[in-house]
Amino acid sequence: MRAVQITQFGGPEVLAVTDLPDPVAGEGELLLDVSRAGINYADTHQAENSYLAKASLPLVPGAEAVGRTADGRRVVALLGSGGYAEKAVAPAATAWDVPDGVDDVSALGLVVQGASAWLLLRRSVHLAPGESVVVHAAAGGVGTLAVQLAKAWGAGRVIATASSPEKRELALELGADVAIDPAEPDLKAALVEANEGRRVDTVLEMTGGAVTDQSLRALAPFGRLAFYGMASRTPPQPVQPASLMAHSTTIAGMWLAHVFQLPGDVMRTALDELFGLVLDGKLRVIAGGEYGLAEARRAHEDLRSRRTLGKLVLDPAR
Repeated sequence: MRAVQITQFGGPEVLAVTDLPDPVAGEGELLLDVSRAGINYADTHQAENSYLAKASLPLVPGAEAVGRTADGRRVVALLGSGGYAEKAVAPAATAWDVPDGVDDVSALGLVVQGASAWLLLRRSVHLAPGESVVVHAAAGGVGTLAVQLAKAWGAGRVIATASSPEKRELALELGADVAIDPAEPDLKAALVEANEGRRVDTVLEMTGGAVTDQSLRALAPFGRLAFYGMASRTPPQPVQPASLMAHSTTIAGMWLAHVFQLPGDVMRTALDELFGLVLDGKLRVIAGGEYGLAEARRAHEDLRSRRTLGKLVLDPAR
């Protein structure tokens, strides 16, 4: 089969198309003929071995794929790795049937980004009706879905941040009440102004650095910030527990892998709700671009330079 393989860690330049033996499914696994694989920002961290889960070489990247099993089921699956290929092996426990009417891009957009947005709002910040929510990187995979879900679940005011006029316009189209540039010199003041002069109740943040620092300072008493990424690769300033108490604020971290340690099938619950919203026309996955195997390097370059919108996918047939 054709696949993208990494034999040394680094930037987009380490992604190389090669021919590899077909993978073999073991007990409790499914072999997929991959129709599309998801491309995530986390893949750029995996390529340089800076992700939360350390990688080993050689490596076929790609943590999610949608495709057909030998018995004809159409499933979307979380893989860990191996998605950037014509065939991939998935644990049966992390593969879910895709309803008719949900296309490949939507299925891939929901299994990581959609589930992440669901968990961030439902479990990390426990968004209550009427509360304000700041969605950073609102034109990205998680952000575009979080904006829509926050509105659907009764947020009082959705404040989006995005780095270009085009991206801010998309956030407004998806339901944000206001969209601002995260590069504002005084981001805390800009967030408060965007919330009509009030500090904000909740923040979904994946940038790091000054964006995290300023967002924390913009929180109202009993405000909550959920941190789920560090796209800038710049850590925020250390937070002292006493400062949290002084302002009655909460910081939560979220890594999707931990959903499988929760009692019950939370992932199934999330996907059932998300698939239903898509089928009802109440949630839209933004297709951000499709790349062939030989274009995987360009996909990572586009992600790292923040040139992308919505969900990116890879087509292993080209």
